[in-house]
Amino acid sequence: MMSQTRPDSTGRAPGAASQDAAPGPRGMAVHYSKVALALLAGILFAGFCALGTWQVKRLFWKLDLIERVEQRVHAPATDAPGPAAWASITQQTDEYRHVRLSGTYLPLFNTLVQATTALGSGYWLVTPLRLADGSTVLVNRGFVAKRAGIAAGTPPGIVEVDGLLRVSETGGGFLRENSPATQHWYSRDVAAIAASHMLTNVAPYFVDAKAKSETAVDAPVGGLTVISFHNSHLVYALTWFALALMVAGITWWIVREDKRRRARGKKLDPSQESDHAGQD
Repeated sequence: MMSQTRPDSTGRAPGAASQDAAPGPRGMAVHYSKVALALLAGILFAGFCALGTWQVKRLFWKLDLIERVEQRVHAPATDAPGPAAWASITQQTDEYRHVRLSGTYLPLFNTLVQATTALGSGYWLVTPLRLADGSTVLVNRGFVAKRAGIAAGTPPGIVEVDGLLRVSETGGGFLRENSPATQHWYSRDVAAIAASHMLTNVAPYFVDAKAKSETAVDAPVGGLTVISFHNSHLVYALTWFALALMVAGITWWIVREDKRRRARGKKLDPSQESDHAGQD
């Protein structure tokens, strides 16, 4: 007569108790996989939230910059910074300042810089302005459609210039490098333009002349400065936060499905069925 295996004091068969107490290699591997998955999800969630928060900070910084630039543009004109202030000029604090200056144009050193404007393709006419203190400021007098005859219409004598201070544009533009040797320019690189004409004591900025600074029929068209700032920080922030929510949602779904799977496994556990059979 065969002996019947009885459950222990916990209500489980002896074999089932030993398996729970000592999970096999497969069980340990599953456990470590869950831990690794949880760590990865936590790192991704924290990283996406940090990136989203950083973009929110950049958004407020950009909005503040735009407001400050608007104030500079519409403020009354002040004297352009002299040599003593050149070292402290930065894009953040001085770009688009409304300034005024007076001096004598040096048309011998006119420079044409390729430009695309609301009036079409052509050139910016950049002319050095020699000030009373001996320093020189490059002035973007405005847009011209062709290269010929640019020196003929330069105003003689002392002129008054009213415009916006601009920081030097280095490195070329239009996917092309400046060529000082051939006088082909694609950006208003102050230092390079000054060096190509062997000018000294030149301000590290240039000035965009305002509209109607010159009244001659064939005068360059001023006042075409485009003031715009790329501001997609809100879109970037929402994207990062959305990715963080996706990670959280996927993690929640995986945890829920794992709990359901374990619940179904307990209902179908043969050891529990044998326990009920033994009690009957």
